[in-house]
Formats: sequence, C-alpha cells, structure tokens
Amino acid sequence: MTFKSLGNPFSSKTDLRHGADCGCGGCVTAAVARDDRIDLTTSEGIMERAVESAIVRSVFGQSDVGRRSFMGMMGGSTMAAALASVFPLNEAKAAIMDNLGTPEKTDLNIGFVPITCATPIIMAEPLGFYSRYGLNASVIKTAGWAVARDKSLAGEYDASHMLTPMPLAMTLGAGSVAEPYIMPAVENINGQAIVLSNEHLDKRDPKMWKGMTFGVPFEYSMHNFLLRYYVAEFGLDPDVDIQIRVVPPPEMVANLRAGNLDGYLSPDPFNQRAVYEGIGFIHILTKEIWEGHPCCAFAAPLSFATELPNTYGALLKSIVDATQYASKAENRKEISEAIAPTNYLNQPVTVIEQVLTGTYADGLGEVKQVPDRIDFDPFPWQSMGVWILTQMKRWGYIEGDVDYKGVAEQVYLAADCRKVMEDLGYQAPAENYKSHMIMGKTFDPAEPAAYVDSFATKKA
Repeated sequence: MTFKSLGNPFSSKTDLRHGADCGCGGCVTAAVARDDRIDLTTSEGIMERAVESAIVRSVFGQSDVGRRSFMGMMGGSTMAAALASVFPLNEAKAAIMDNLGTPEKTDLNIGFVPITCATPIIMAEPLGFYSRYGLNASVIKTAGWAVARDKSLAGEYDASHMLTPMPLAMTLGAGSVAEPYIMPAVENINGQAIVLSNEHLDKRDPKMWKGMTFGVPFEYSMHNFLLRYYVAEFGLDPDVDIQIRVVPPPEMVANLRAGNLDGYLSPDPFNQRAVYEGIGFIHILTKEIWEGHPCCAFAAPLSFATELPNTYGALLKSIVDATQYASKAENRKEISEAIAPTNYLNQPVTVIEQVLTGTYADGLGEVKQVPDRIDFDPFPWQSMGVWILTQMKRWGYIEGDVDYKGVAEQVYLAADCRKVMEDLGYQAPAENYKSHMIMGKTFDPAEPAAYVDSFATKKA
C-alpha cells in the first residue's frame, strides 16, 4: 500500500466510506471542514469546525434529502459560504467560542498500558487532576498496544495513552484502518532501556548480537525504531541479523526469564523489574541513544476534539497540568506511591521509585544516579513526528511519497499544547521544529527524504 499526503483528514475518512454527494451528516460536516479557510492543526480551527458542523445539523436537522439537495446544488466547497449568506455564521461562531466552558461530557474512559510512561495519565485520577477541570475520568488498564488501538478505534475509549508513533500510523492507515488521530501532548521523554539477560553478560558489544531475539512492545513504537536505529549503527540489519518480536510490556520479564527473549527494549518499570528479579541487567538507557526522545503520549480521535471541544480542552488541561507536576523531582516519590497499586501499575513502590527518581541498581553491581532517566514534557515537537515518519519509511512501514511535514503537523498539535501550557502559567517553546541529535548524528527536520536516503542499512 502506498501512503501519500493526506491533505485534510476528513477527505480521507469520508471518501473511504461514502460517495461525494452522499449528503449524510458526516459528509456534510466533513465538506465544511474541507473548506481551506479552516486550519485544523490549531485548537481554534478545530473548534471553528465543530461550531460550523453544529450549525449545519441545526439547519437541516435529520433531513438527508435536504442535506443531499443542498450539497448537490452548491457543492461541498461552497457550503460554508452559502450558509454565511443567510445566517450570521461568523457572529455565531464567535459567540459560541467565547463562551466555551463546561465540558459537554464529563464521564470519560481513558485507556492506559501499565508502564511508567503513562504516569501523568494514571496519576491524574488518584491525585485529582481530572476532577480539577470538571471531569469524572476513569483510567482503564489495557494489556497492550494493539488492544489500546482497537478499543480506541471502536470508541470504547474517549482518549488513550498511546505510543508517539501510533497516532501517525493510525492516521495513515498503517497497520490499521485509517482514522484521523490527534496527539496534542507528549507524556514522557526518555524512560526506556535495553535490557539483556544475565546469560549475555559477556555480550556488551552489539556487534555480538547476531542471532539474538529481542522484544519490543509494539511495531509502531519508539522502542522498535530506537532498537532498529541502535543495532544498525553497529552494522547489524535488524530484519536479518536479529529477530524482533512484539511482546506486551507486562510479559517482558516472564519471557526473559523463560529464555524466549535474549533482551528487550522496553518501557519501565519492566527494565528495572528484570534487575529486581535478578534475571537481567541494563545495557543502556535510551536517553544515551537520543537525549530527550519522546516515547508515550496522550492521543484521541480527531472527532473527539471536534464534537466535544469543551471536554477536549478540559482533558488536555488535566494532562498538561499532571505532566508538569510529574516533571518536578520533589513529586516523584508521592507519584510512585499513587501509581503503584494493583489497578494501576501493580508494581512494588521501590521499583517505581528507582525509575522515577533515577537512583537505581543497574544489575551490574552499581547504583546509578540519573535524575532524568525518565522525564515529563508535554510539548509535541513536530520535528519529532517527522523523525518517526522517516524511520517508518526507512524500515518499510510506509511506502511511496510521504508528506512528512504535513502529516506531522496534522497529528502533533503543538499549537494546542502551547496555548494550554501558557494558559496554565507554564513556559512553552515558541517554535514547533528543532534539530535533534541521535547517536552523534544531527537530524534536520527540513530534509527528511535526504535523511532516509543517507542510511546504508534500510529496507530494500
């Protein structure tokens, strides 16, 4: 399958399921959204689209005939202009947007996979960040990422803890049905490690890893892409010289103990749990591969933001506020106790504390002091999205022409996060792009195609 520039996400979603002159409510509102006056990469644009959609529904009610006739007569591209000629559309939008406030829906289901990367999403329940913004959110433990994706696509979750590549892949239809997703906030940066079984204490050089089997939590994960990048830099082809298996994070330690895996690049606390159980050691922290790399995120269907803009805004505030709280070292022990119980991580507090505080045993006889072993920064740099897309392209997860910048900006809603951070009194970056240093090599997000071509090891 070839993936190209998506353009407006509604066009992709609608064209797959309906005809151009369908006239149903979804297609009518999608046609309004395709009006290029509306920038759906900003919170203001999303809310504007939601308001126009509501007005369309109010004008036509449940009359498919009326909608279809109007669409046939005017065409989707002139829908908003035609409405504006008979209705004070701009004034209505301004009035509604100025008075956004109370969440339209307060009872929410938010999925999470039980790892420390999900700390802000999890702790926001017991520490009261959801209720602070008028939400009654239930966080629901999920076994793995395929389940999280499928439950989100099925509408069982209003929003979800996801891996940062997932909303990009889901929007593109890579590995699943194409559905426009948004990622307005990163959950954590750093926070992963490569763990090896104690049987491989003599194999600290990755060049010695040929024939070994490694676990990652999901194909569309930073874990997979960082592991591939790391071994390729040591001259190994990850599709030929090692075997990479998808293993849900809670099953990593058991598979290492059973000898089904020689190692894994996993989220915590399962790296530290392997040390705690005496069966593995930490080979390298992923922050040593890419300092400040993203891992997990808060994501939702685009429809969640457009149909429930107040709820979306309140939820994003909850997540950003919790993420900022988690970023402070003095709060890490309190958070460790809050997320340790069975309904959350179901791990010993001491294991979680070693991860969150960065004072930990490495399994090689040393106690390390790395305060930013895991850190929390909500800003979704669009340049990070571009890098992820380059690795999806490099390893054959997407094919054909890729609109790297367009897709990253459609999914990673930096403007939304910036606005919420500033509204809450936090400092936010002024730009959406920056260069990144990965294993000593600079990634320039302005030249993604050249970056992919620069690698000697990649999918043929």
